[in-house]
Amino acid sequence: MAQEVRGVIAPGKDEAVRIETIVVPDPGPGEAVVRVQACGVCHTDLHYKQGGITDEFPFLLGHEAAGVVEQVGPDVTDVAPGDFVVLNWRAVCGRCRACRRGRPWYCFDTHNARQKMTLADGTELAPALGIGAFAEKTLVAAGQCTKVDPRVSPQVAGLLGCGVMAGIGAAVNTGGVTRGDTVAVIGCGGVGDAAIAGSHLAGAAKIIAVDIDDRKLETARGMGATHTVNSRSTDPVEAIRELTGGFGADVVIEAVGRPETYEQAFYARDLAGTVVLVGVPTPEMKLELPLLDVFGRGGALKSSWYGDCLPSRDFPMLIDLHLQGRLPLDKFVTETIALDEVEKAFERMHHGDVLRSVVVL
Repeated sequence: MAQEVRGVIAPGKDEAVRIETIVVPDPGPGEAVVRVQACGVCHTDLHYKQGGITDEFPFLLGHEAAGVVEQVGPDVTDVAPGDFVVLNWRAVCGRCRACRRGRPWYCFDTHNARQKMTLADGTELAPALGIGAFAEKTLVAAGQCTKVDPRVSPQVAGLLGCGVMAGIGAAVNTGGVTRGDTVAVIGCGGVGDAAIAGSHLAGAAKIIAVDIDDRKLETARGMGATHTVNSRSTDPVEAIRELTGGFGADVVIEAVGRPETYEQAFYARDLAGTVVLVGVPTPEMKLELPLLDVFGRGGALKSSWYGDCLPSRDFPMLIDLHLQGRLPLDKFVTETIALDEVEKAFERMHHGDVLRSVVVL
């Protein structure tokens, strides 16, 4: 039967979040109920709160989560009650043209739970990215659950559910960073720092972190950056070229999502180099580049969707690397908080005071 739990909702555009009673139905075919143990406070949740994603209020916020499967519905075989899982928002279909071509990380028909969680009065909730994990329990599609080694702490594991995976994947999966490469990362928030950590893990010889905040640049060094550039006072394109023998970086990762920083990334790469856009722009933004420069510089201009990850492949591998001491996921956790501190966490995020606040339940 349905269960009542506590959860954090965004009731309307720019309204303060609040804790409400959430009704979680029993899982139907292909669904699972997960007892949430930890969930990161991601900038995407703030976008939902501000009405920047859709206007389908009220939202049940939270999506960067880990927990334990409590119930599964009919026809679920990949996970079972008691499994420790990281939640993802790209449950692949296995049938679309991308999946049939062996590229499930591009799945064009990802799905979520069919049933809706509700408020106590029956009002249907729109779960953030199909997850809604700022709650004691949540209902998801079983394919959104990826089993990982239960020895890892939930507050660390959950980070792979969004921002950290997006950054690492932008470097390793999309950008193809490998041994000896030079890499520049523009924007050193959570995603940018993860791109730096991923580049370091892949063996990049030189990793240049670019930001306008010296605090973030110092954190970037702890993630593996070999050089830092404060673009408030220094031209980042010239600085990157100077640090790469006048050529530019092999791979430049833009983790801001703005036309001006994308243009910097474009001109800061070496000939035949790669630009990866992982920062998320807003709908009204436009980009203008001389077409001759696009042609003449060669290389590749790519966007990275969720780090082009395949959760079943990437999550367990990255958790294993963390447990081996090779990937410092714990460095991303600035603080752990309770459910009733989410609104304050949004404020600290806005001011750049945290890399990740993580709700622990």
